Amino acid sequence: MNKVLLIIKREFTTRVRKRSFLVITLLMPLLFAALLIIPILVATSSKDTKRIAVIDESHLFFNHFPDDNGIYYKYLENTRADTFKYEEYGYSGLLYIPDIDIKRPSGITYYSSGQPGISVEKGITRHINDIIEEKRLEESGIDRSKLNAAKSDISIDFKSSTDGKKGNSAVAYGVGYASGFIIYIILMFFGMAVMRGVMEEKVSRIAEVMISSVKPFQLMMGKIIGIAGVGLLQFLIWVALIICIQLVLPLFFSADTIHAASQGGMMQGGGNTAAIEAFEKIQYVLGSINWTLVIGCFVFYFLGGYLFYSALFAAVGSLVNEDPTDAQSLTFPVTLPIIIGIMVMISAVNNPDSTLAFWGSIIPFTSPMVMMARLPYGVPGTVPYWQLILSMVLLILGFLGTTWVAGKIYRTGILMYGKKITWKEALKWIGKRN
Repeated sequence: MNKVLLIIKREFTTRVRKRSFLVITLLMPLLFAALLIIPILVATSSKDTKRIAVIDESHLFFNHFPDDNGIYYKYLENTRADTFKYEEYGYSGLLYIPDIDIKRPSGITYYSSGQPGISVEKGITRHINDIIEEKRLEESGIDRSKLNAAKSDISIDFKSSTDGKKGNSAVAYGVGYASGFIIYIILMFFGMAVMRGVMEEKVSRIAEVMISSVKPFQLMMGKIIGIAGVGLLQFLIWVALIICIQLVLPLFFSADTIHAASQGGMMQGGGNTAAIEAFEKIQYVLGSINWTLVIGCFVFYFLGGYLFYSALFAAVGSLVNEDPTDAQSLTFPVTLPIIIGIMVMISAVNNPDSTLAFWGSIIPFTSPMVMMARLPYGVPGTVPYWQLILSMVLLILGFLGTTWVAGKIYRTGILMYGKKITWKEALKWIGKRN
């Protein structure tokens, strides 16, 4: 046992002291901070003022375009559109409205030296459509207030019949997709790290020296657990730094600044109220999610999935000789279930109650990703407790099974040199007695 602990300590300290560990550990929180801060800075920064000349031959739109979002409209009279050089007068563009038929409007054109921004396009189109709609209602004798009163704009509360909590499928989708995708990255990244570590020690013949004092199985387990500790430490640092960023952010940006940012960018164009209400609803639903359960399960499936696959990656590393290209064909049977798992996860976040999502969250090869995609939709609502417990138990049994299989392959493959080994030959070693 002491020898395994020494190997764990060696693997852990060696990787933590690497410069790459520090870079990757800091890169994720910095990326998260950038995703929060950059939109605020962009939205609250000074906007370019756009002046648009309007020639309205129909006289239906005169002084009906409101100035908003840094766009200002100037109505010109007694001016011909084909001769007016708007750029020489400092205008960004020219909106020409001919004498149109309100029932069949056509010929409205916007001239500019380049392609206008999406905010300009949407703003002009929205204003024109609103004014035309208002004119048509007046001609038809329809009262706008009665029409608005007849419109239905109800809000439906989606609640779980199990615990009565409100739900939001968009929020559950985002949390589930992010959790499943992070698990996928972890399995591939740290699994490959285990394989590369074993390959390096085998090719450099360091494994021969180490095996003279420890058993091959002890060496494999020490390497797996040591790298798992590195991954867990990295994850805990990420969580701590991201929480600190969220706590420090209000010190640099006031609530008014963040509110102003929420009214820029995607919330431009008259939909501010609906967007803010949707944002507040998302915040409420995020607060109603059982984060203790989600984070606890994330750590479990992170460790369980890693231990499940890292043993197989270690076995692959023990089969590779001096030619590193052998690893490409040998890793395919191991990486294929992970790829299938991410595909099932994408389906599960859209249909968490489907048969495919159920089996994907139960089978150990895919459960770390798929179950994390289903959990934000509710426990015990979408995911009954028995499914969660069964998934965890099978993942533990799966880890024990893959460790036993990988150990049989590892102890033979780590000492074989100069021969290209295939999976067919490696599987024969499982049935042999040692």
